[in-house]
Amino acid sequence: MKKFLLLVLAISASISVNSQTAEEVIANYFENTGGIENWAKLEGIKMSAKVNQGGMEIPLEITQLKNGSQMTVINFQGIELKQGVFDGEVLWSTNFQTQKAEKSDQESTDNMKIQAQDFPDAFYNYKEKGYTIELLGKEDLEGTETFKIKLTKKPMTVDGKEVENSSIYFFDAENFVPIVVHSEIRMGPGKGMVSEIKFSDYQEVEGLYFPFSMTQGVKDGGGQPITMDKIELNPTVDQSAFKFPEEITVEENKK
Repeated sequence: MKKFLLLVLAISASISVNSQTAEEVIANYFENTGGIENWAKLEGIKMSAKVNQGGMEIPLEITQLKNGSQMTVINFQGIELKQGVFDGEVLWSTNFQTQKAEKSDQESTDNMKIQAQDFPDAFYNYKEKGYTIELLGKEDLEGTETFKIKLTKKPMTVDGKEVENSSIYFFDAENFVPIVVHSEIRMGPGKGMVSEIKFSDYQEVEGLYFPFSMTQGVKDGGGQPITMDKIELNPTVDQSAFKFPEEITVEENKK
């Protein structure tokens, strides 16, 4: 009788897990990481981290704001380099060689406008953003049972053509937090390959939970470890830091 009851409980648990919908997984994700009402209060996030590049630790700072502004500041051998800076309209970066600011092309800028909607999370208000989610089933990742969810955003543009803009998220079936994300690389040297980001070491920051350890690379290949030192919520940020620094001519300096 005892064995029968255990079997019934096991079957019930299995049915419960299998009956999860994509919407329920996402609802549980936000509930387990601080509550959707607290995520809604976020106006900005500033992350101080270190990326391991060939055994060398490089400090970087990532800032993301609710209005879509964002930037990554890399401190390399005492030189400050800004990458992926976006003020809502203009996308630019510092050239590593010339150390001068350069604007990105219009296609990249338009794609960034879609990405900028992901604050504070790609799944936050996904329906209002025109995104869709689909539960593709369950999958075992290195011994961890996960829910496999496909997130499809608005199409991105590559070489003048619209292409699907989607990612596959693997949510830990026990804690309902994403631990791996796969996305097809649509442009650049890695075009056609699948990028892989791994998340771990979730820690609480003012009532919300964030991964403090990440590895970013290519699926079935190596990755760069990124370790968070500090995450600051709703930081005070000067909006002018996101503006493209227009060059000042000698004549203008004399005025």
